[in-house]
Amino acid sequence: MELFRQSREASLRREAPLAARMRPETLDEVVGQAHLLGPGRLLRQAIEQDALTSVILYGPPGTGKTSIAHVIAQATRAHFETINAVTAGVADLRRTIEQARDRRTLSGTRTILFIDEIHRFNKAQQDALLPFVEDGTVTLIGATTENPFFEVTSTLVSRSRIFVLEPLTAEDLLKILSRAVSDPRGLGPTGVELSEDAGRYVAGVANGDARAALNVLEAAALAAPPAPDGVRRISLAVAEEAGQRRALLYGRDGDAHYDMISAFIKSIRGSDPDAAVYWLARMLAAGEDPRYIARRVVVHAAEDVGLADPQALVVAVAAAHAVEFVGLPEARIPMTEAVIYLATAPKSNATVTAISRAWHDVEREETRPVPRHLRDASYPGAARLGHGRGYEYPHDYPGGFVAQQYMPDNVKDRTYFEPTTSGYEAELRRRLRTWWGGVKRYAFEGRS
Repeated sequence: MELFRQSREASLRREAPLAARMRPETLDEVVGQAHLLGPGRLLRQAIEQDALTSVILYGPPGTGKTSIAHVIAQATRAHFETINAVTAGVADLRRTIEQARDRRTLSGTRTILFIDEIHRFNKAQQDALLPFVEDGTVTLIGATTENPFFEVTSTLVSRSRIFVLEPLTAEDLLKILSRAVSDPRGLGPTGVELSEDAGRYVAGVANGDARAALNVLEAAALAAPPAPDGVRRISLAVAEEAGQRRALLYGRDGDAHYDMISAFIKSIRGSDPDAAVYWLARMLAAGEDPRYIARRVVVHAAEDVGLADPQALVVAVAAAHAVEFVGLPEARIPMTEAVIYLATAPKSNATVTAISRAWHDVEREETRPVPRHLRDASYPGAARLGHGRGYEYPHDYPGGFVAQQYMPDNVKDRTYFEPTTSGYEAELRRRLRTWWGGVKRYAFEGRS
């Protein structure tokens, strides 16, 4: 029976996908993540000394989280258990914990519990794990593509060390592809050659994901026709057919979503139209809701361009309307027009400052009644209450302006709006100085 089991396991390994067969067995086989696994690094030392404490490995798909766990399983003297949070439930977790407790009591053997996609466990499942991480019944290795500070309970995060994995570089992926072509565990026995341009294409289309690169390589190896000498030569054309579409890391509720919209807005704010259009294209190509992007563009027009160019908000709203009216793919064009307009417009956040200052006073200062001369005097009896008495109608004066008090006494000297010298706000600055310079003490008085 033991021989049959070993034979069956060997057969399953041979039949496994290329990415699974090429999983590293030792630390030296792990490609990339030198900031974590380089000589003298904390994680490498902990693995080599078999002194690992609970950790969470956080990074994009295909960057080595499961591979590092596999290496730990090979290197440790502890018992190693694996659970996938997609398929496991509380019952599976409790059974694993019970076995770990018995193992510890009977033989003193530690248990390392690897939970893949730990963010898929709900709060109750994560809470069920917490006491056994705290008392050392299990040493946790959690792997997640989602930000653990949002998707893993704070108590579990506080008891684990977070290690962040970065996307693999093209050179990293080329090393992995080269090894897969020659290694006996990979395509070595089948006689496959990968051309340099095909290799670079696969490394590029994988976007830092080793699993995606190996999947494309495996598909290309199957698609490449054998030559008379029996070698399957993967050309660029074959690689492109196998690669199809570039793998885009994106999730509408994940880090990529928030990071890209952040880069997009910061590029517009930084007046770089090329970067702004690039991030727009990245988000649209990955399937982001164009209405979400359009809403952010409208907010940015008011927040960061403001009255330095009043047309910015008009253009942004028009683009948002075009998204609803036209839809993709054509709506990409008016969206791009709006993005370029905003990126190249003069910038000012004076309107944000104005409402923030006013909001602060509304929340902190005494809310006194509306001054009597500003109250509604349109209804019968209002005059008998003194409403509107003393109000000066601006259109009765030259230029349509007359200086009078428009705010309650306790905030009448406040300055909320301070126009910059950028774009149209320079003209607003001039007007306010002309109208109110002798009445209000502006914070920007005397500044050019």
